Amino acid sequence: MDKLEAIKVIVASSVQAFANGFKGRHEGEVDDPEGTINMKIHNVFIEALGKEIQYYSALARSLDSSLGNMLEGMAINIAGLFYEVRHNVEGPLTPAQTSRIAEILEGYKRRTSKAHITDYQTLRDMNTPDKPTIVRHDSDYYLIDKETNHHYLIELKIGGDLDNKKARSEKEAILEQYAILSNTLPKNVNISIHFATAYNRFGENKPWRQERVRQFFSDDELLIGRDFWNFVCKSEKGYETVLSAYRDNAHLITSALDEIRTLYLRENNGI
Repeated sequence: MDKLEAIKVIVASSVQAFANGFKGRHEGEVDDPEGTINMKIHNVFIEALGKEIQYYSALARSLDSSLGNMLEGMAINIAGLFYEVRHNVEGPLTPAQTSRIAEILEGYKRRTSKAHITDYQTLRDMNTPDKPTIVRHDSDYYLIDKETNHHYLIELKIGGDLDNKKARSEKEAILEQYAILSNTLPKNVNISIHFATAYNRFGENKPWRQERVRQFFSDDELLIGRDFWNFVCKSEKGYETVLSAYRDNAHLITSALDEIRTLYLRENNGI
């Protein structure tokens, strides 16, 4: 089986597992007053709009977060075909590096400097014996290219919607991971930082205008929608392959939603 076919298999199995799990969870909670949907139907202002809207409003919020988790896991499984996948970074972080990171972020916050990948290259030269602290970070995607030994630190946010505080904290965490790797890997090993989204919330092939994120991440660090899937698939056809396979299997999710709908909207259920 070639790699593109393997990607299709991963997408299909991910969608099927999601549909089964989502359906099973909500069916199991139908009589539970503290179930996911039942806890979200008590907005009297939504209730006044009708039972179906009340149901869909509650379900949509559950579907959005659950689907995002599925996409994250699916991307990790696909990346495993081409990269060594790790989920944490642990090692020494020096006071000088911590100070430099704070300086970089303050410049971004005050807009006295524009985010650029050269800003943190100096962290690689600051591995001095000045009482480093051992730090551990859980990482969304710490990928190592099996062919080039290039190390990638990727922060994935499905839609990419972050406020200023979260954008700053995400950049701080990933810069600390970068510094730790700088202290533990040979100087000739490449390390890259990226902020990624599973789709472009402004429309594929349109400019990505999430300014709160762009304040802290440079253009060279962004992997938005198509670019992210092409990256994890290591193919210029990655995005099309993933999206096509997802669409081929999306009926499994819509069928699950129809069955959940019938169960929750039946007359004797009280919704």
